[in-house]
Amino acid sequence: MLSEAMTALAAAGGTAVVQAAGTDAWTGIRQQVARWFSRGIPQREHAQLERLDQTAAELEAARPAEAERVRIRQEATWQGRIEALLESLEDIERARVADELRTLLAQQTSHRSVSAGQSGLAIGGDLNVRADHGSAAAVSMGNVTLGNPSRPGPHQD
Repeated sequence: MLSEAMTALAAAGGTAVVQAAGTDAWTGIRQQVARWFSRGIPQREHAQLERLDQTAAELEAARPAEAERVRIRQEATWQGRIEALLESLEDIERARVADELRTLLAQQTSHRSVSAGQSGLAIGGDLNVRADHGSAAAVSMGNVTLGNPSRPGPHQD
């Protein structure tokens, strides 16, 4: 039986796979997850790539009314696969493989932290915007506070 921390790690892995499907991050996470699962055996890597492709196809094909159910099922499936791999390992190997998964997930999170679109900016961290001379409102994201800056005094112009 896996520890609570290992179960949570497996859940995070399942969620990361499903959230990346259909995004720009998919190619990278698809390859990394397949490599992580395969443990250096090319036939296993190929099988994992096929499973990952099947997941992406099922998520893409899901009708809007069933999309949430499909997403939840796929997350649970990948969590189960990750748990099964971790459970199959001896303690020392399990710790090493879990660290590899944590690193993989951290890399994916850092790669997705900032993205820019034609009409906006999405940021997965803190954003601070300040105005000079009262020309714009200040926005501080993190704890999400919005406000107008105070007018500068004569000595600040």
